This record gives sequence, structure tokens and C-alpha cells, in this order.
Amino acid sequence: MSAQQLADRALLNLGRGLKESGYRFITPTPLTHERVYQRLAAPLATDLRDVFGWSMPFDHTLLPEAFREELQQADVIEKHDSLWRSAVRWSSLDDLLFAHSAYPTTQSDAVFFGPDSYRFAQVIEAHLQQRFEPVKRAVDIGCGAGVGALVIARARHDAQVLAVDINPRALRMTAVNAELAGLANISAYHSDVLASVEGEFDLIVANPPYMNDDRQRAYRHGGGALGEQLSVRIAGESLGRLALGGSLVLYTGVAIVAGEDPFLAAVKPLLGSDAFGWTYRELDPDVFGEELAKPGYERVERIAVVALTVTRLG
Repeated sequence: MSAQQLADRALLNLGRGLKESGYRFITPTPLTHERVYQRLAAPLATDLRDVFGWSMPFDHTLLPEAFREELQQADVIEKHDSLWRSAVRWSSLDDLLFAHSAYPTTQSDAVFFGPDSYRFAQVIEAHLQQRFEPVKRAVDIGCGAGVGALVIARARHDAQVLAVDINPRALRMTAVNAELAGLANISAYHSDVLASVEGEFDLIVANPPYMNDDRQRAYRHGGGALGEQLSVRIAGESLGRLALGGSLVLYTGVAIVAGEDPFLAAVKPLLGSDAFGWTYRELDPDVFGEELAKPGYERVERIAVVALTVTRLG
């Protein structure tokens, strides 16, 4: 096995061990995480939720030695002075467990999971409950930890589900998460949106980054004036790849300026044809309010999360 394969195997074994132990952790927003930390004079893990959920430092005695050695060799845990930290975090979604980057997600190739992931999953599940046509082929664009891909693959066992991302770390974590879930109908591919995959799809889902990030981290920066650029691009490139009766389910965030929605204004011209039916709704009118204090958001009154669903009719 290569070093990467050994690391992925160690991560998979960790996930299996956590599942067997009954581990569960619901991931909050980064701001909530920070506030929980602020309650503690010196955060120190006392159990596995502290280590792999709250990303707290831990003493070496908290993990069995053989287990700790395997994780250390795989760079899943790292030593900091006299304590250790996990470089990976594990979050629960229903009966699924997802590996992703530890808090804080400062690396340029960080793989994010948070409240948006839960809302994204709910939007996909609601769509699938209303869709009675078969889903033979689906793709999760910008898959990250693989939330969209796993939700589809679990609900539609006969579907061929592609998970695409430009971040190799995301593709590795998606593959580990899929294997941990026992889902063999997911394939992970390196692709910038749909550039490296061919054919039409019965279902395209995406939860792209939508912030205006001054460090332009891929998991967070949406591009454009207010973070909308990638979402608009995904909408535009996906419409031509829908099979007849196929749908795009796009979950994203929008910086609202003077009551106007710049994302909706940008995608409406793409949807004017009779070939498409579409719905658009705000799921939460106000998220990540702390971002409004940052440069670039001076005119923004709120950030809303929205769901755009487009179906090819002809």
C-alpha cells in the first residue's frame, strides 16, 4: 500500500471504531464552536467527542497506544508540545458519519462540514421524496466531505453517483466516508465543476462556497463581488447536462443588498426558456451575521441561504 492508502485505511478504521463505540457529534457553526471554547480556561479533551468533535487537545492516555500509533503514522493525529490533536473531525448526519477537517478550518485545502451540510442534505432528501422517476446517474459538484453524494447513494441504491471536486483531500475523505457507510455506488473524480466528467445526469446537486473570503480558501470563497460567482457558474454549466426530466438542486448562500438578491438576478436569464421549470426559496433569511463586519460586506444587509431547483422539461 502507498502512504496515502495507509492513511486512508487508518482513517477508515478510526471511523469504524467510532461507529462501534456509539460516537455522535452534531457540528455547530464556527462562531458557536469558538464560544464553547471561550467557556474553558484551557480546553482539554476528556472523551472521544472532545477529541474528534470539538477538536480539543488530548493526553496520550485517552487513546489506546496501538491505535494512537496507527493514527500518528497516518498524520490523523499530531503532537503539539506535550499534548495531541486530531487533524480530522467526525460529524454525524442521521446514521452516517463524515470525516472532515478539524476546527479551525484554516488550511487552503480544508474540507468543511457544518450547519449548511445538514440543510443541504434536507433539501436533497425532500427532492428525492417528491421524485418518482428513476435516478440512474447523479453528481455532487464540489462534493467536500461527500454529503450530497452519500445522501443520494443511500436513497437510490441503483444510481451511479459521481462526487467531483478540485480538492484532492475532499475526494479522499468522500471515498473514506462512502466506504464507511457501505455505499459502493459512489465514485470520486477530480473535476472543476463538470469539466472532467461526461454525459447527462438525472440529478445534479451542489452546495458551493458562497462567502467573500479574503484568503480565497477554496472551501469558502465563492468568487465575484459577494461570493456568488461559483454558484452562478454551476447553475449555468449544469443546465446543459441535465437529462430529460433531470433536476439541478443547488443550495447556496446569497448576500442581500438593499433588498435585492444578486444570485437570483444572475440566474433568471438562464431559466427563461420553456425547456425548464424551476423553484427558488429562502431556507433561512439570516446566517453568518458575523461576516457583515468584514471588508467587502459594507453594503450587505443579510446573508440568506437559498435552494434553487431546476428541472429539464424538454
